[in-house]
Amino acid sequence: MDTILAKAREYIAREQDAAFRSEVQELIDRNNIDGLNDRFFMDLEFGTGGLRGIIGGGYNRMNPYTVARATQGLADYIKKDRPAASASAVIACDSRRCSDLFALQAARVFCGNGIKTYLFSALRPAPELSFAVRFLKAAAGIVITAGHNPPEYNGCKCYWDDGGQVVPPHDKGIITRVRAVTEIISMTKEKALSTGLLVMVDRAVDDAYIAAIKRQSLRPDLLRRQGHVLKVAYTPLHGAGGLAVDRVLSELGVSVAFVEEQRRPDGNFPTVKVPDPEEASGLAMVIALGGKIGADLVMGTDPDAGRLGIAVPNGNGFALITGNQLGALLLDYIANTRKELGSMPKKPLFIKTVVASELQRLIAESMGIRCIDVFTGFKDIGGEECGGCLSETEVCDNDAVSAAAMAAEMALYHKSQGRSLLQRLQQIWQQYGYFEEVRITRAFNGESGCKAMAALMDALRARPPEAFAGRKVAVFKDYKDGTVLDMISKKKEKCIELPSSNVLQLILCDGSIISARPSDAERLINFYVSCRDKAGVALDTAKKNVGARIAAVRRDVDRLTA
Repeated sequence: MDTILAKAREYIAREQDAAFRSEVQELIDRNNIDGLNDRFFMDLEFGTGGLRGIIGGGYNRMNPYTVARATQGLADYIKKDRPAASASAVIACDSRRCSDLFALQAARVFCGNGIKTYLFSALRPAPELSFAVRFLKAAAGIVITAGHNPPEYNGCKCYWDDGGQVVPPHDKGIITRVRAVTEIISMTKEKALSTGLLVMVDRAVDDAYIAAIKRQSLRPDLLRRQGHVLKVAYTPLHGAGGLAVDRVLSELGVSVAFVEEQRRPDGNFPTVKVPDPEEASGLAMVIALGGKIGADLVMGTDPDAGRLGIAVPNGNGFALITGNQLGALLLDYIANTRKELGSMPKKPLFIKTVVASELQRLIAESMGIRCIDVFTGFKDIGGEECGGCLSETEVCDNDAVSAAAMAAEMALYHKSQGRSLLQRLQQIWQQYGYFEEVRITRAFNGESGCKAMAALMDALRARPPEAFAGRKVAVFKDYKDGTVLDMISKKKEKCIELPSSNVLQLILCDGSIISARPSDAERLINFYVSCRDKAGVALDTAKKNVGARIAAVRRDVDRLTA
């Protein structure tokens, strides 16, 4: 306990923000050992994507000090890579609590290190930050966000000069520099502005970003002629997507009805439990609005406008379209449209994550498109099961603004052909077979929870299950050591050509796939489940068959994590 107290007092001495200092001091004064231990038993880890954690005082929290330390490490790496005088950085933030405070803190550190910094004057979508890094020819970028996480979270995502999240060798190089920080150099906002090291940006980048999205339209003439007949209901879920989505759709010819109660940015997200547009609860209010206006398409974006969730009419109301299904629909629309228009690239490539639906692979390969897998998280650029996708080349991050524009165009096209998006999805299932995916999340709280997560993953690696959910396991993949184990022959090969990542995958004899991916930042394990039935089976029967398999998987996940 003496060590924890020493760390707490050390933090108080280093933290410049009085509110965050007082949180920790109050815990010391009340001798709240559990509270102090949770904030100091470990440092908030700067990983390959940056920082993410609960907002509060302490080394295991998101606060001005941890943001400043991370930024100092990034600044040190930038100065090592190129002269500070010729380097620049861009910073944006979403609507989360303390986002503007953390963004300014990062800007002050960059400027203190002589790095010219472009800071957005107000909240902006994370994909616009990615765009701005390339547009402004910056060395790096930071966006303050925790995506779809609950309101107590915030984070700091880092980007390199290509506008993408940092990847090897820069990721490990930056992490090393962050861990080595002993002194933080910063500058006041007033001095940074007066010296020209801090530059506020807004409209010029906005205009270029919106123009880039509009250029991705495959059927602009259709939008100009008939865009007004498409009825769209939309919510930004109190986040950063509202202005951008409204503007791009309006300029393309589609009018948008907003959920007014969720239009204003608010980091407390007062109208939803979790600001996740893929969750039914997250889209409840916009679905209600869609019913009132007879919407053809209902859409929502998460706080940083990285994820897009949609729902479509199903006759009795609205059906949620999962991220996997949205990815399949967008791929189907883009590929068929490019084929029809003669604009298919010579060597077309579709990228998805290892946990995204294999339905997408079937669609791609049936049209002569090469399909490759990358890890989830989008730093490697791939369609995600959670509603993250990308169709343009100017942005190197998941972009719900451009996805919303493409989804609206897709819905309008299918409407012009006399069918809904749901009907098109059903046609896809008839052709390739019925697929259903779910994500099962199990939380592990505190220091003991972190140890339990690690122990569970270690146990699975040491003793891969012979059977799961009443089916034999055919293949066991370990993405940490890159091996594939044939559970029948017991032959193991090191053949996964991806960087090491703490992900395990079971492929059952019936084609079902269960992937386990822990998140240390959120202290949980996500189990991604994909089950399928073959083409030709009646849809109602296929849904029942697949539903039974998913229920069996849930039972075994419960047993595994009990």
